[in-house]
Amino acid sequence: MLIAAAVCPHPPLLVPEVAQGAAGELDTVRAACDRAVAGLLEAGADRIVVVGAGTATGWHGPEAGGDLTAYGVGVRTGGVPTVLPLSLTLGRWLAERAGATPDAYAEIAGDAGPQECREMGRRLAAQAPRVAALVMGDGSARRDTTSPGYLDERARRYDTEVADALARADTRALAGLAPEPARELLVAGRPAWQVLAEAARGAGLRGELLAHEAPYGVGYFVASWSR
Repeated sequence: MLIAAAVCPHPPLLVPEVAQGAAGELDTVRAACDRAVAGLLEAGADRIVVVGAGTATGWHGPEAGGDLTAYGVGVRTGGVPTVLPLSLTLGRWLAERAGATPDAYAEIAGDAGPQECREMGRRLAAQAPRVAALVMGDGSARRDTTSPGYLDERARRYDTEVADALARADTRALAGLAPEPARELLVAGRPAWQVLAEAARGAGLRGELLAHEAPYGVGYFVASWSR
């Protein structure tokens, strides 16, 4: 059963070595992530699982590693092979930053439909009697004219609705996110949030939104769900 969750974004610039001189621009988000992960670890779970979108749906063990060499730095997390996608690499980095080693990594395909997300959510919740999930996902990359995908007028409203759902631990709202608008708005987190929605269904968790910012024209959310 899922007893706690932390929701964090996964921009490479979250890592100070990648951001370098711009590291301060994400200080608030980074601090909120640290707070959310610390709360996750305090929940006393039997098993900690990191959830994030990637190229294919599957599971990775505790030895799985990732790296940020594609972003010009030699930052590595975990062991070999380096199979973790960016979302899970940043999740492992956040966990290790807090002094923890996750027990497993759940990779959900970026184009996974709601049913596939539900199936992974059920498997996630069944991992142990007390499961904690670190859920990685960005909002729309079309928030303004500086965004990677340029401005889409729907993006701000979409992200506000996601932020509200995370603040309320509203599993129904997250489960109802349609894949097509998320694809059009370049929302990376939709599959992972839907995995969380299913895993948390009926668990009685309460939500707290710790941050909602868009410093680079991309929506970043940090939330903590607990009993």
